[in-house]
Amino acid sequence: MKLIDLNRQGGIGANSLYLQVGGVKILVDCGLNPKTPGLGALPDLKMIKDVDLDIIIITHCHLDHIGGLPVLMRQHPKTPVLLTQSSRILIEKMLHNSANVMQKQADEEKIPGYPLFTHTEIEGLMKRFVSVPFKRLKKIKGKRGEISLMFHPSGHVAGATAVEIQTGTRSIFLTGDVLFENQRTLKGAQFPMGHFDTLIIETTRGITERAYGKERVHEIARLIDLINDTIANGGSFLLPVFALGRMQELLSVFHDARRFGRLIDCPIYAGGLGIGISELFDEVSRKTKDVQFDLRILKDLGLKKLPLKITPGRETPKKGLYIVSSGMLVERTPSYTLASGMLANPRNTIGFVGFCDPDTPGGKLLATKPGSTFHFEAVNVKAKVKARVDRFELSGHAERTELLEFAVQTKARSIVLTHGDPDARAWFKTQLKEQLPKAHVVDPIPLKSYEV
Repeated sequence: MKLIDLNRQGGIGANSLYLQVGGVKILVDCGLNPKTPGLGALPDLKMIKDVDLDIIIITHCHLDHIGGLPVLMRQHPKTPVLLTQSSRILIEKMLHNSANVMQKQADEEKIPGYPLFTHTEIEGLMKRFVSVPFKRLKKIKGKRGEISLMFHPSGHVAGATAVEIQTGTRSIFLTGDVLFENQRTLKGAQFPMGHFDTLIIETTRGITERAYGKERVHEIARLIDLINDTIANGGSFLLPVFALGRMQELLSVFHDARRFGRLIDCPIYAGGLGIGISELFDEVSRKTKDVQFDLRILKDLGLKKLPLKITPGRETPKKGLYIVSSGMLVERTPSYTLASGMLANPRNTIGFVGFCDPDTPGGKLLATKPGSTFHFEAVNVKAKVKARVDRFELSGHAERTELLEFAVQTKARSIVLTHGDPDARAWFKTQLKEQLPKAHVVDPIPLKSYEV
């Protein structure tokens, strides 16, 4: 098998992996790096410009996996795109939102090359998307060979899939982004157990070890307790969330908590892409049964729209619980602007519930000591860290020990490390060398070709 990681900066970002298996040429995902605006945010697609791709596979609909897809499809106008039924429902909304964001960045920041694609282009691409049900074998006949392919639920987010590939007597398993735990809206990963010749595995949480007592159920209880305490003491609670997956899980959790009298009675404000995605979750739930979500939750909670005017550096007078995109507090998003006004008030709390890249504003705020000054550079606001800033272990990625156990039981001859920062990959490499000493462990250098 030939393999090239097209994510030019490595780590987590513009995820894209080129595979040549049994003569069939495959590209898995084509994302954007959220920290690198402009053309540099794309994978290095020049490396496959002259490759006659047989198929494109999308593992799930987060933008670090699909944000560059229309550019890729423009470059390869005849190649079909395979994805799960749930992802097929979600992907159009995610791409249209990305086009909106890039157009705004082009207008405000004059970023060269933006937008990378248009709404009209997105609509024209949809006919090339092929839905593949979970656990159903699909034969792929390429121009120079044939493979069998099967999707397996990976638990990370609605529609997320692992990919099993068979060619001759060889078996390959690509985990995609994984969560083994059940979420309120989604069951955990359902992977086949046993041997694979080659394993391609995510490593996101390789440097993160969950402490005792930080299990998901305990963290949800702690989150609700802190919300209650914040509101009861006259403050507001800001939850920056990922629009796809985390917002819907938390809305369901808060709905249950309100029903059983565990969540304080307070206004709940929600905004951003997550509201539109919630409507699609309802459709996914009805059509595929892959998730558990009912749109009536929004009405039952009495969700309110965000205030029409949010001024950077000024706290909104409307106290309550704010559930707002984006999860990493990315610049020029509603959560970023709200945080710039809430941080200096000791009655308030800002709570993070997912992975925060250390280089994003969310990651930087988590690393800032109380009482220090935090600079919201994009809006030129400096604020003292007086509000409580906390992180809750509700990640959409599997614990490192769970992934390691899965990897070891496969007894794979070759293991490829993906989707992780250098330290995270290094931990996996060390552990795998100890527990599978005969395995060939590859931490691919970006844009370098490997025979695996």
